[in-house]
Amino acid sequence: REWTMKTSIVFFLCISVFPSFSQGRVVREDETGFAECNVFFPGQVPPEGFTEPFHVKICQQYNKEPRFATLYSTKDKIPLYSAFKFTKPAQSEEENWLVEPQIDDPENDLLEMVHEADIGGTVANLGANQALTSDYVGSGYERGLLNPSLLNEEDFQVATYTLTNAVPLSPALSKSWHRDIGNVVEQALIPHCSKMDHLYLLAGAIPSSVRVKGKMSVPESLWLAACCDAPEGWSLGLVKKINDENSLADLTVRELEKQLLPGVHLFKGNCGEGKQSQEKREAVLQAVSQIRSGEQEETSDNQETKDSSWVRRVAGIIATPFIKLLELLIYIFVELVKFVFYFLWLVVKRVVGTILDGVCSLWNGMVSYLKAVSMVLISIPYDVGRVIINIFLGFLQIVQDVVSLTYRILSIPVGFVLHLAAFPYHSICAIPSVLKDMATGIGGTISLVIDATAAVLHGFYYLAGHIVKRFVPKGSSDD
Repeated sequence: REWTMKTSIVFFLCISVFPSFSQGRVVREDETGFAECNVFFPGQVPPEGFTEPFHVKICQQYNKEPRFATLYSTKDKIPLYSAFKFTKPAQSEEENWLVEPQIDDPENDLLEMVHEADIGGTVANLGANQALTSDYVGSGYERGLLNPSLLNEEDFQVATYTLTNAVPLSPALSKSWHRDIGNVVEQALIPHCSKMDHLYLLAGAIPSSVRVKGKMSVPESLWLAACCDAPEGWSLGLVKKINDENSLADLTVRELEKQLLPGVHLFKGNCGEGKQSQEKREAVLQAVSQIRSGEQEETSDNQETKDSSWVRRVAGIIATPFIKLLELLIYIFVELVKFVFYFLWLVVKRVVGTILDGVCSLWNGMVSYLKAVSMVLISIPYDVGRVIINIFLGFLQIVQDVVSLTYRILSIPVGFVLHLAAFPYHSICAIPSVLKDMATGIGGTISLVIDATAAVLHGFYYLAGHIVKRFVPKGSSDD
């Protein structure tokens, strides 16, 4: 125990002091696939159809050796899938979480994954494109590994503890996911693939619109795609819904691809759906069904165990339709109950809505009636006052008209008398002025006649002089 503790301390110090031991390389766009990590895909051909600009390919490495491949979404800040192979089950390892500097800062010289605490201020925009440990603190979610550490031996296991391999999961769901994947791989997939190194695994997550702290996307569902690229090959897909930690649905790879992005192809060749061994696939499905229902038992290499396993398999095949039928009946019953409750809710909602509408209408009517009555009561004093004022103004107008008429009647004889009295004065005083005007007129007439006669004589004189000058010869000066 003391030696184990010392070894753990030394290992932890090595991880802390030499973070370059655990590294992940962001693959450049001009490189084919995932570079060295293409070995984790059948025929070294990665999945097709993940072509968004925010999809980043990462070759996860440890001690400069490729351990698994990850396609990371910088938009959702979670991995879309991790591709790996089963090595061997390992004991639980201490978590030492790492981050990928080049995702946030492509120009950074750090080409390896390092501990977040060791970066300091050396990485620009840290956390802009990837999740950090602080994003999980106090969120109620934990870092759930797509590539579970328990399916990897020591060197591979350390490399799985990177935040680019983690999605936000509830503690119960994270535990259920790792348990189910571990049981399926160890008890259903490995025993039915003749060559263990030809078993290729893809573990992924489908992002949802739910965000943790407005940053990381909580997966809508988790999925696993398995491909046994052996002479008797087969492929399989599994899906776990987030809202049901006990769910684990099996389906074909083609059916799984339809739940992902349009145009996605996870495997090529025999692992697509072409030349597959239906017998092997049925055996795998039967094993998965037994695991899901809790009826799977341990197997051994001797013939007796194989015979009993065959009997259990036959019994499982016979029981599977009844289990499926029971599940269908339970599903139908649940849906009927949901429908009845939904119908009752609609009825209650409609009745309550009608009652509330009636109460609102009655209240509005009462308010309108009280408002109208109040306005009438308020307007009565105003109308009475307006009538009194109008009567008073009318009386004043009558008095004014009487006074005006009296003035007009009385002003007629007074003016006539004044004008008649003033007539002799104006007549006598006008005589001198008239005589003056007449004398001025006579004098002006005489002066006008004199001026006219002088002007005519002057004209004749001028004309005669002009004629004499024109026609009489000029004589001497004496003449």
